[in-house]
Amino acid sequence: QVQLVESGGGLVQAGGSLRLSCAASGRTFSNYPMGWFRQAPGKARELVAAISWNSIRTYYADSVKGRFTINRDNAKNMVYLQMNSLKPEDTAVYYCAADNGYRREQLFGYHYDYWGQGTQVTVSS
Repeated sequence: QVQLVESGGGLVQAGGSLRLSCAASGRTFSNYPMGWFRQAPGKARELVAAISWNSIRTYYADSVKGRFTINRDNAKNMVYLQMNSLKPEDTAVYYCAADNGYRREQLFGYHYDYWGQGTQVTVSS
């Protein structure tokens, strides 16, 4: 059974930092894209960042460019999201996701296949 488990969310003041972690189990995702999505209350889920299987390509939403960094450790079957200079508008539930497209080059614009349960990030002003 495939599981993605997020950790690292919490409450932080504006300007602060958090590092989200996602541990995958049940299968290896070393040859598949992975990403982080978020959903704020009353808003649609959006792709925040994604990374290719070999870490060569990354994607960031315009709203987080220069502040968030995604990376992965294929040996540990983990993906991370370092979030710096957090803003109140970053408040959302953050979800880890994995794609089932083998070495897919495209990182956005399609549905990811596996999802975690989400971790809450709250940024106070």
